[in-house]
Amino acid sequence: MPLTAVHAQTTDPRANGRRGPRPCGPLSAAEADVLRIVTDARTPVFVTVREGGRRRYSYWRPLDSATGRGSCYAALPTAECDRLYAAGRIALGEPLTDPTRTMYRVTAVRTTPAAPASAPAPPRLVRTRARAA
Repeated sequence: MPLTAVHAQTTDPRANGRRGPRPCGPLSAAEADVLRIVTDARTPVFVTVREGGRRRYSYWRPLDSATGRGSCYAALPTAECDRLYAAGRIALGEPLTDPTRTMYRVTAVRTTPAAPASAPAPPRLVRTRARAA
């Protein structure tokens, strides 16, 4: 599966007549865990693509003072990350290329559930001000 940069959708698909990202089904436990790590702004996640096409999703795991573990790079399961990418749940940033590999920043794509066309608009709140006499 070739990797290409996916940019976040900035317009409403109903406004320009194009279909948006396809609806996503429920996530597996492993996919939910990967998405939790990717959505954490304090944890930058990268995918490294080698010359042969091998991909490795990884992030820096900080030191946990309670357990004494961490302070190392940790790999994410490639199959789950590829499924999230194919479903449009994660996107890749601009490529950073060196002679032996290409790296992309992995970010989560915000998904908003689309309201059915027949759903009524939510009521607006109207404030009434009492005037002092």
